Amino acid sequence: MARQLLDHYPGGGELTMTQGQRLKFWLAGLAVALAALYVLSGVLLPFVAGMAIAFFLDPLADRLETAGLSRTAATALITGTFFLVVIALCLILLPVIQEQVINFIHRVPTYVDTLNERLHPLIVELKRKLSKGDMDKLRTSVGEHAGEAVTWALNVVKRVLTGSLAVLNVLSLLFITPIVTFYMLRDWDVMVAKVDSWLPREHRDSIRGNVAEINRTLSGFLRGQASVCLALGAFYGLGLSLVGLDLGLVIGLGAGFVSFVPYLGSIAGFVTGVGLALAQTQSWELPAMVAGVFLAGQMLEGNVLTPKLVGDKVGLHPVWIMFALLAGGGLFGFVGLLLAVPVASVVGVLSRSALKRYLRSSLYHGHMP
Repeated sequence: MARQLLDHYPGGGELTMTQGQRLKFWLAGLAVALAALYVLSGVLLPFVAGMAIAFFLDPLADRLETAGLSRTAATALITGTFFLVVIALCLILLPVIQEQVINFIHRVPTYVDTLNERLHPLIVELKRKLSKGDMDKLRTSVGEHAGEAVTWALNVVKRVLTGSLAVLNVLSLLFITPIVTFYMLRDWDVMVAKVDSWLPREHRDSIRGNVAEINRTLSGFLRGQASVCLALGAFYGLGLSLVGLDLGLVIGLGAGFVSFVPYLGSIAGFVTGVGLALAQTQSWELPAMVAGVFLAGQMLEGNVLTPKLVGDKVGLHPVWIMFALLAGGGLFGFVGLLLAVPVASVVGVLSRSALKRYLRSSLYHGHMP
């Protein structure tokens, strides 16, 4: 079969493929890569995380190398500093988060009483306007849906906590990711040069141009959006804590982190924060202040953070990002979430390149002499 697909040049020993055979080759390679990703998704987390961190830190390593440090010394300095900062932040934030969670658990009965007082007039009004049969149907429907939601949430938590690879993933993130990050960052330029040497000679310039565009898109989005998420997390966490919201730091940091998905962080944080504020106090001042924090955060993000840190030239539409994250998470779990934006960037750049070729081709213009 191979001899039917490949023809030998008489004297050079090189092998040639037809256009159709090349297409089959690349499609087969893509299918093998997707199958390997699906099979190995349970153990790829520390390697994908290490590669993402190395990509994030590579420009800093290049600057230190230009300043006179060896690549190994620059990598050791950057990697060590990065993980020390992460550990220090965890040591500082975890006690505060633990205290807020404990206080929240202790105050749950108070929240229930406050909600009952708020909802009692509404329940009385519903009883007055609805018949006994309608109330029974409403009560039954709410009970069924609430039971289904609780069951689904408990099953998700159970899968996360009792999954066969859950403990392995946590341990690997703690111990393997720093090692992977060090070697990936140290050998990043070597790996790029090696992959460049494997490019098909005929299409090398075109591939390099597309890769440069992908790198520009990823650099602009990932590094910029990560900075936006950190800034928003700090702003929301500090703001909600200052206005007196219970669990404010946790909700703020969570909203900032989830802001990696466009609009999801602000919406989820707003709903959670305002809902908790309504349960925390009878007055409307706290809910209004919580809403004001998120409104100020949105103005800060839209007018300052995103234009300055991300820009408008990354070429990734928010809807496309949301679709990629949902599809990646649904197919490959947390590893899929980490790979979603890079894959979306690659698909976007290749799609734009293919569209430019189409608009220059005779397929678009018709028969050209």
